[in-house]
Amino acid sequence: MQNSRFAILDPAAGISGDMLLGALVAAGASEDWLKSLPTRLGIPEVEIEVRRVARCGVDAVKVDVRLPGGQLEGPADVSADELMQVHPHSHDRHAHRHDHGHLPHRHVGDLLSMVEGALLSPWVKDRACRAFRLLGEAEGKVHGVPAEAVALHEVGALDALVDFVGGVEGFEQLGVTRVYHRPVAVGNGWVRAAHGVLAVPTPATAVLLEGLELATNGPVTGEATTPTGAALLRVLSNGPPPGRWRPVSAGNWGAGSRDPAGYPNALRLLIAEPTQEAGEAIVLATDVDDLSPEYLDPLREALVAAGALDVQVWTTQMKKGRTGFRVEIVTAPADADRVTEALFRHSTTAGVRRAVVERVTLPRHELALETDGGPVRVKVLEGPDGPRVKPEYDDVAAAARLSGRPAHELARELQARALALVAPRADRASPPKKES
Repeated sequence: MQNSRFAILDPAAGISGDMLLGALVAAGASEDWLKSLPTRLGIPEVEIEVRRVARCGVDAVKVDVRLPGGQLEGPADVSADELMQVHPHSHDRHAHRHDHGHLPHRHVGDLLSMVEGALLSPWVKDRACRAFRLLGEAEGKVHGVPAEAVALHEVGALDALVDFVGGVEGFEQLGVTRVYHRPVAVGNGWVRAAHGVLAVPTPATAVLLEGLELATNGPVTGEATTPTGAALLRVLSNGPPPGRWRPVSAGNWGAGSRDPAGYPNALRLLIAEPTQEAGEAIVLATDVDDLSPEYLDPLREALVAAGALDVQVWTTQMKKGRTGFRVEIVTAPADADRVTEALFRHSTTAGVRRAVVERVTLPRHELALETDGGPVRVKVLEGPDGPRVKPEYDDVAAAARLSGRPAHELARELQARALALVAPRADRASPPKKES
């Protein structure tokens, strides 16, 4: 089900798995869902704690993943006094960032098997597995071992398992599957590892952040972004936010473990929707004659997921009498490169035409109506003669299947309900008519 809303992660104080889980709960993901996750993953001995905390005056949600006995993954920052006592020849050969003595270990390959065997949607399972593979590849590159042979200590392994699956599935819980992010703070200083200390960002985190824009001028101290947080960004985010958007829910903060006095050590999660009322747009067009028609719908979905505002396809006559398809996309300038890449990846085209146009549309917003088959989004356009409403087809079709009602009847009912909601506002906004 396509949803026009998207999420923006603001890691101005960094990002870790527990910070993301806290931000997702703050944004509306169910605490019960999160607390039940370990059992679904086959690790019922793990407990999830959720509580409200303050970070430099900002209300935030703190999530902790605890093993039996209270073992907890936490910051391993090294103070200046401790750093002076570190032996100059100490080095790190551990496969994770914190020292937990002689705790048992789990290999990345074993954790992948746990994710693949869990009852998760394909969207969640794919991204959680990719996150583990990225983490394994980064740690393996640093330590010179194959990715799936990388060993994580028990606390870190199970913490990462909950973070990766929960961090992805939480967006599914919110009904948001498009995610963007702002520049990432990495922090500064040193962290303690198994055989010494490592500079921030740690080697594995640095590998995982390759290609992402960093925020380097903030006040953040210590390890701001962890390997788990960096891997989640890599598998979730589509890059920088679109050029035009409006916030829908902006006060969602997931707290980190530290509580410094000078800045809120928390990850902010914004829920937003695109603004499409007017402005410059890019039109992308291409013709293909070697793509089976059954793959046009997956192509359309990939283009919309990349940021396309509109996608149209029609048949056309190509050279040598061949029948082909013209694919034309309208997108915002900030999304044009990403949509172009999706067009190349998901079609057989060898070239794309691009043109800059002016786009003027009616002001619009979206509302959600509850039905027996679940919520249905309704698009509301502010026309010159009053509001126009249109229920989203995909939502209507899904709700009709679940409720057993004819889709066209449900759509007509929802249209009437939506008009009843928005028409009074339009009436109040109009000046009263004079009696003759």
